[in-house]
Amino acid sequence: MGRLDGRGSGPYLAFMLAAFARILLVILGLFLLPLGSHALWWAMRDDVAPSWRAADWSSAELLPAASEAPQAMVAVYAARVGRWRGIFAHHTWIVVKEAGASRYTRYDKVGWGSPVRTNGWAPDGRWFGNAPQPVVVIEGAEAERLIPQIRQAVASYPYQTLGAYNAWPGPNSNTFVAHVMRSVPELGAALPPTALGKDWQPWREIVGFTPSRTGIQISLGGYAGLALGWVEGIEIDFMGLVAGIDIRRPALKIPAWGRIGVDAITW
Repeated sequence: MGRLDGRGSGPYLAFMLAAFARILLVILGLFLLPLGSHALWWAMRDDVAPSWRAADWSSAELLPAASEAPQAMVAVYAARVGRWRGIFAHHTWIVVKEAGASRYTRYDKVGWGSPVRTNGWAPDGRWFGNAPQPVVVIEGAEAERLIPQIRQAVASYPYQTLGAYNAWPGPNSNTFVAHVMRSVPELGAALPPTALGKDWQPWREIVGFTPSRTGIQISLGGYAGLALGWVEGIEIDFMGLVAGIDIRRPALKIPAWGRIGVDAITW
């Protein structure tokens, strides 16, 4: 039977150190360099609101007035969060309107007061001064069919009591929207890679379907993970930062920067 001595441990130690160095290089190149470059770009901006009160929360005028849109509508929006957190994170929310309804209903989860808010802001409002972008918009009969499922998913969200919010790694605002999308996979969309917390799952649910149910997701409590799906593409999650490739709509998913692709939807 062999024994571990000075002669045998040297090559093994060298191998382990080399492997560790490669892992560090991958983390540096894939996650930390994009994060650092986006932080530098963010710091040079002169349009970042200095405080909550000074920020613009008005409508970005993405939606028509409810009275001018008789059809049912479902929308998911994402906007950069405020101050330094905008370097790497988006906030997402859900908007619904039944056919003929006189107003939209907006659902958010936030980190203060009652976590799940209804109509706390304009349905297409700016978030901390940052204009939202649509993740998905569905109108007409399909939207009418999905709205009861969406309302049920909002009502069944398990983390909506006081204190049931954790900005990182989750459950947070994006965990809430991911829950709704997982409950209503017919929405057929993926949250932006910068929706920090979207991949959070309790430790008892390490392996499962992606929210769209078109693939498999592995989540280690939101600290690390992997997703492979037709809608989500290929995503690697490291400490909430996501890198990956969108196959269905060709694009790169770059940590902090977001989704950069050939179509009009970028983050």
